[in-house]
Amino acid sequence: MSAATSRASATKERILDVAERLFAEQGVFAVSNRQISEAAGQGNNAAVGYHFGTKADLLRAIVRRHAEPVEAVRERLLGEIGDSRDVRDWLTCLVLPSVEHHASLRGSTLARFTAQLMSDPGLRELVVAESLSGPTLMRIMDGLNNCQPDLPLRAKIVRNDMTRHVLVHMMAEQERALAEGAARLTWEETAQNVIDALTGLWLAPVTE
Repeated sequence: MSAATSRASATKERILDVAERLFAEQGVFAVSNRQISEAAGQGNNAAVGYHFGTKADLLRAIVRRHAEPVEAVRERLLGEIGDSRDVRDWLTCLVLPSVEHHASLRGSTLARFTAQLMSDPGLRELVVAESLSGPTLMRIMDGLNNCQPDLPLRAKIVRNDMTRHVLVHMMAEQERALAEGAARLTWEETAQNVIDALTGLWLAPVTE
């Protein structure tokens, strides 16, 4: 790798780090590309546009760089459980890789950033396309469905939506608590509590 390529790569990573933090703290639509460029120490105020294009492209790049390592861990865990008929096994494959990735990021704002995107109708599809529609997630949903063949389709759809909300927003709450020095749980304890809660959700009886 040439020195110029190395500098460009470092600049892009710096912009991604700063953008993620500013979006998480101030809101996606409250932060301009110019503000991001300045906060990233770029003399050229058009640096964000030069390296990433539109704001949507920048958001997509932030989501994608975190989605790839999570996908790799899910792939490994899925290989370990095989054709399990245990709901908890499949939910562990869903939750643990995401929580472990967040825990590995020092001073992370990723969870709060993701929660903002998922709460906005215009941005939610971006997250879904980049990190919530990969092959491992499809296999997890198939595994959950196979564990409960008698669960009505309407219940599966609703519980899938609830699962996504619990995972996204509980990680955001944990991250916020850690940032404020008010966390009651570790990331590992958070993961186990979320898995416990989601297992109960998927195994709950259906009211006819």
